[in-house]
Amino acid sequence: MHLTPAEHDRLTVFTVAELARRRRARGALLSAPEVVALVADAVFEAAWDGLPMAVVIEAGRGAVRAEEAKPGVAALVRRVEVDALFPAGTALVAVDDPLGRAPGPADPGAVLPAAGGEVTPAPGRPRVEIEVTNTADVDVHVSSHYPFWQANAALSFDRAAARGHRLDVPAGSSLCFPPGVTVTVRLVTLGGTATAPRLTLEGGR
Repeated sequence: MHLTPAEHDRLTVFTVAELARRRRARGALLSAPEVVALVADAVFEAAWDGLPMAVVIEAGRGAVRAEEAKPGVAALVRRVEVDALFPAGTALVAVDDPLGRAPGPADPGAVLPAAGGEVTPAPGRPRVEIEVTNTADVDVHVSSHYPFWQANAALSFDRAAARGHRLDVPAGSSLCFPPGVTVTVRLVTLGGTATAPRLTLEGGR
């Protein structure tokens, strides 16, 4: 059976999530990867069912309770982002603080930006601006380093001009494209060979 890279990823998420469900049923506390897998699995299934974006996010947020995770996991799992397949196409789903904890500067591993002015991402790389129209009837989210020319098919734009580029936004952030709206976005050239695998399916559909 031939599987696309996205289908392999989906099966990996399901496998880890199923393992986490078995361990949780035995009363074991969950690790960070297990929490992420449960959140992602809940998002994938809700998106597959065609539920609205807000409901999909809540499904991910309700997948694990804070007391079911090991100490410190809530501070590590601050945001889970997955490219989930909805009936209208692939969309980025971001679940902030899935264990219900608000961000705080005292959390272990936190990275705080230094004072002294703005930081320009990817300095010196060529940029282009293109117009993008969301033809879907739902919001479409695209994350910072997603190969933009492979973004959701509901986004109408010059994909040839976008090839080899990503959004010119800080790493870890994303842009939301509201339905029926045309916006101008700035893209920056990818580093390295500026290539990405050709994916036809997301979330295992």
